[in-house]
Amino acid sequence: MKKMKKSGFMEGAIIATIAIFISKFIGIIYAIPFNALVGAKGGALYGYAYQTYNLFLVISTAGIPLAISKLTSEYNALNKNVEKEYMFKVAQKILTIFSIILFLILFIFAKDIAIFIKGDLTQGNTISDIAFVLRCVSTAILIVPLLSISRGYLQGHGYISAPSFSQVIEQITRVIVVLGGSFLTLKVFHLSLKNAIGIAVFGATVGALVAYLYLANKLFKLKKENKEIVIDLKKEEKRDIIKKIIIYAIPFIVLNGANNLYNMTDMILLNRGLSILKYNAFDIESIISVFTTWGSKLNVIVTSIATGIAVSLVPSVTKSNVKGDIKGVNEIFNKSLQIFFYIALPLAIFMSLFAREIWTIFYGVNNEFGPIILKYSIITAGVDALYILICNGVQGLNKPKLIYISIFCGLIVNVCLDVPLILLFAKLNIYPYYGAITSTILGYLTSLIIPLVVLRFKYHLNYHDTLKKLPKLCLVYLIMIFLSLIYSGIIKNIVNRFYLIILVGVIGLILLVLYYFLNRKELEEILGNKLLNKIRRKRD
Repeated sequence: MKKMKKSGFMEGAIIATIAIFISKFIGIIYAIPFNALVGAKGGALYGYAYQTYNLFLVISTAGIPLAISKLTSEYNALNKNVEKEYMFKVAQKILTIFSIILFLILFIFAKDIAIFIKGDLTQGNTISDIAFVLRCVSTAILIVPLLSISRGYLQGHGYISAPSFSQVIEQITRVIVVLGGSFLTLKVFHLSLKNAIGIAVFGATVGALVAYLYLANKLFKLKKENKEIVIDLKKEEKRDIIKKIIIYAIPFIVLNGANNLYNMTDMILLNRGLSILKYNAFDIESIISVFTTWGSKLNVIVTSIATGIAVSLVPSVTKSNVKGDIKGVNEIFNKSLQIFFYIALPLAIFMSLFAREIWTIFYGVNNEFGPIILKYSIITAGVDALYILICNGVQGLNKPKLIYISIFCGLIVNVCLDVPLILLFAKLNIYPYYGAITSTILGYLTSLIIPLVVLRFKYHLNYHDTLKKLPKLCLVYLIMIFLSLIYSGIIKNIVNRFYLIILVGVIGLILLVLYYFLNRKELEEILGNKLLNKIRRKRD
């Protein structure tokens, strides 16, 4: 029987990032036929369900999966195997209880939640439609948390490949249900749009179940590889472990919950703000569908990079911190920041400059708001990626109060500025929905600056290794932006999808090769020659 292989920080980060990227890319590709099937109204209904589900999912998991990853890494570093196994078993019980409670709340009070989401908007999707899809997606809350805790346990041991691959399995299964189910519902059985979206969001439940069965098999093999550990702990020790799970979980609840609250806030306040400006219901739901469904699927191309790094970042920082290796912590922090500046941010800039072409490739020209919103919102994704990295790094350092303060301040900024900026931008003859995007960026920046300053001056982390690379990198940015503007000007009148795929692909490849050679030394330093040589050998 082949043993599972552990991964180091950079290798684990890249494996997780690639898997998440593939998973998200599948999620983008399926949006092309799905958009053609359900349109803007269906996209808005799908977004209502998924944004609410994501918020409930964060609460139902109670932050335990990432806490499990962190605790597993900590107990491994301290050789506390008995405590580690007890922690995993009791976490599963806690999570099951939370899942059932949150499922019942979402299922029973779906109509009340739908009324809150809809607000005063009388046209478009009905309250009963929104309540129906909320109930359909609520079943996933019973499975996804258990899937997540299995991933966290394996990641905490340094096994990154299996949890990462499970995400691809989950996404492929979900997409089959989304496309197959919605197509059969609308085109074969000729049922309503509500039914099609209900089946589509139920795909989250099916995908999670298949992925969970895959990981359950991996966990079974891991238990067979290792000796069965007899749990013999005193009541006080068990109580301390439960207390530790809760203490470690709360910051992750706040972190992930805040991320979803940004999306929920924009969804709800956009509805209110655009209603004040007398936008009609169709335009409001078209705009909301870009924010919650179609545009967000493109934004995750950028945020998936940070999410992948965070999978390896938390246990690696925790391990170094437990051992008192501040130099190691500082190195990991700087490498994470450099991956953002060298990979995530350039990607966001490229997508912003070619927003019209990218939107047309995926969704055609049936939504006039899409390219306009994507051009600016993709920058939000870049800031969000850095926010994910910094906050998860702080989590690994076990500084929960710093997380609470920075996130709370960021959310307050977003909530307070959302509607005022929507109205101000309208007054200035700027797209009013840019006001909502601006408030989100300002909120994220607030949540970023606070921990960066505190870590620098109170905990003596320094960013010198990253800062010294930025002057040259900024010059490279300017060169790439200049070339991108020339290329985008050449193809600005082309709307044929096939031609755009070829042209954007060729332009992207040219810019990528040039970017690599301009930053070759820095990229090899960040990613590591050993890992790059391994990739080259596999390619050859």
